[in-house]
Amino acid sequence: MTELAWRDRKRWLWLVALTMPALPFIAVGMHELTGGSAWLWIGPIVILGLVPLIDWTTGVDPANPPDSAIADLESDRYYRWITFLFLPIQYAGFFLAMWVIARGDLDTADRIGLAVTVGFIGGLGINTAHELGHKKESHERWLSKIALAQSAYGHFYIEHNRGHHVRVATPDDPASSRLGESFYRFLPRTVIGSLLSAWNLERRRYHRRGSNPIRLGNDVLNAWLMTALLWALMIIWLGPVTLPYLLIQAVIAIALLEAVNYLEHYGMLRQIVGVAGKERYERVEARHSWNSNHITTNVLLYHLQRHSDHHAHPTRRYQALRDADDAPALPTGYAGMILLALVPPLWRRVMDPRVIDHYQGDVERANISPKLRDRYLSRYRSRKCPQNPMPVSTSSADLRMETLSVDRVMVCPGCHYRYDQAIGDLREGFPAGTPWVNIPQSWCCPDCGVCDKQDFVPRTATSV
Repeated sequence: MTELAWRDRKRWLWLVALTMPALPFIAVGMHELTGGSAWLWIGPIVILGLVPLIDWTTGVDPANPPDSAIADLESDRYYRWITFLFLPIQYAGFFLAMWVIARGDLDTADRIGLAVTVGFIGGLGINTAHELGHKKESHERWLSKIALAQSAYGHFYIEHNRGHHVRVATPDDPASSRLGESFYRFLPRTVIGSLLSAWNLERRRYHRRGSNPIRLGNDVLNAWLMTALLWALMIIWLGPVTLPYLLIQAVIAIALLEAVNYLEHYGMLRQIVGVAGKERYERVEARHSWNSNHITTNVLLYHLQRHSDHHAHPTRRYQALRDADDAPALPTGYAGMILLALVPPLWRRVMDPRVIDHYQGDVERANISPKLRDRYLSRYRSRKCPQNPMPVSTSSADLRMETLSVDRVMVCPGCHYRYDQAIGDLREGFPAGTPWVNIPQSWCCPDCGVCDKQDFVPRTATSV
């Protein structure tokens, strides 16, 4: 097929994603019609039972849009309306389920089942928030926070974009799982670590502005405030009986999200490169994320499984994400892998050899759980391959310094965010007139989170 003739074969399949937030309606309706309690557990039954089976039968879709189609795909508003529509369906199902839990004739087990179903939809809502939160448009970023309010995980908006994408596949990232680490050990580490990281990111941003972080503009606090208002509304409307079930659905949503985080970078490690005094982690590449092209889960998760391209181009919209040939591949889709992660011995039996093969037998190049490092080093004979670290280019640094005197606009080569010295970026804590040399070396692009300060190039070196 030529590039001119290319069409998105999944164009109408993306609408299937909107059936997921409708599951509470099916659960309540079918329970009323049949009296069967199993219907109230439809969330885990479909997402962890039916979807892996469909993934297995429908297979993979490795087709990529050509370069010439990316711009048109990105500008087609049909695709973003699918993500917009997820939210009203999500919340309509949430309100209905909570009303039935509080006012319906359900026993405790049935209420728990319906709360678990709502939690699974909340987990998918976090994925929708993930898609929206990476975009530059302010209304999409606010919709991201609204989607996160149900699950009380609003700090994800900050930590994922400004924390995980910067530190991914390193020991410093709480959302990157380590070789040998079980999901049950990973879960508390990532939940606590992500929360602390999000708060510290906002605290540092306000410190640069010379302000106290305890204010409404703090994106951690205003996201939590949305949850507090939503949950307070539910308790005032339906009574305190809803509180335990609000907690249940939030725990399920968070666990579902972190299960996905667990499998996306298991054992992956970016190496430290550069010359003495200028060391840094190597750039994020396709080989640092586990990918999957299983079509069913890809449609339901807005191509989240094409994770390597997402980390390379975080602001790229889901319909334009592409598969990378050099990315390690999971044996099945995310839904099936979550089931595998719930059984640690089985997970390690399937995934550990894949990590070792990915590093060509050199286990020392993997991100190993510190408690298990000696065990893995003794079990796998390390066949070290000679490494050729990429030194930091001094010529490019010199070029930038020379250019600063005549060009005071620096551009992110990844997403084209511009820092104009005359304008500054007050949100980031840099008032107008702040020179580029005064920007902290630890600062990274606020839009994509991929490029560090040293990656930026002068405006005259770009074509944008």
